[in-house]
Amino acid sequence: MDFGLVLQTDPPASRVIELMQRAERNGFSHGWTFDSAVLWQEPFVIYSQILANTRSLTVGPMVTNPGTRTWEVTASTFATLNDMFGNRTVCGIGRGDSAMRVAGRKPNTLARISEAMKVIRALGRGEEADLGGGSTVRFPWISPGAELPVWMAAYGPKALKMAGEEADGFILQLADLYLTQHMVKAVKDAAAAAGRDPDDVTICVAAPAYVTADDAPEALAHARDQCRWFGGMVGNHVADLVAKYGEHSAAVPDELTAYIKARQGYDYSHHGRAGNPDADFVPDEIVDRFCLIGPAEAHIEKLDALRDLGVDQFALYDMHDAREAVIDAYGEKIIPAVNS
Repeated sequence: MDFGLVLQTDPPASRVIELMQRAERNGFSHGWTFDSAVLWQEPFVIYSQILANTRSLTVGPMVTNPGTRTWEVTASTFATLNDMFGNRTVCGIGRGDSAMRVAGRKPNTLARISEAMKVIRALGRGEEADLGGGSTVRFPWISPGAELPVWMAAYGPKALKMAGEEADGFILQLADLYLTQHMVKAVKDAAAAAGRDPDDVTICVAAPAYVTADDAPEALAHARDQCRWFGGMVGNHVADLVAKYGEHSAAVPDELTAYIKARQGYDYSHHGRAGNPDADFVPDEIVDRFCLIGPAEAHIEKLDALRDLGVDQFALYDMHDAREAVIDAYGEKIIPAVNS
């Protein structure tokens, strides 16, 4: 199993680079960041420095979206980084929750994501792409052998189907075992129905992880409070699904939607941060299901179960008060045990 580190691009950027270097030293293969232009610093500028200061780490957004940049600019940025550092990027893409809503826009439609994935992937590989209106372009400067995998974040049935049919990878932003099994199956089934090899779709589960010294109640309570923000973040997407499909819909499992009944709105100024007051509605059960909480042995057990469900990478959200300690614990104990 591969391991990724997910960070926000809070200033100073040098801190983000240091943590990514630390992750690489501890056996992480991927470095991911949020991409929301108003809330955080520009990630692609920081990627260039991460790539320059690491040897093999692959970087990318978790996730970008097709609405805040034109597609040829997105593709050119990835392709330039790959030309400089050797095919070490992944384009993670989704509807654009915080990036679009903070700017006063609605998240992108699936149709727009589909079009964008095709264009960004093709241009990033040096192929021709239609930008619309009959404008077919290609980058004349791309070297042979350029690659740009595009991984799609999804929760709902239509998005899962599209990820299986069109994406190079599937990003699931939660680590609940039942929901992972349900959604990975939906993606793989869609890939097979589209005539693809389901194993060609890389499966990435992304969630916060907090390693405690033991399973004492006070230690677990603190870990949950540090990771509760994640249920609030996921709740934004879940609320959209409930608005679309209704409560107790056969299309979306109750195991994903039931917990947002007490949700009272969301202030993006606290987005993705420990102590987010808009995540107080998230119960301990959801934190335990969606995240990895507890001593190293509990992480190893859950990661083994995720791998058995077809997960190829676990991407660790590291937004809490023990960032270095969790990176080191994964490097010293967890990654070696999972990959032994």
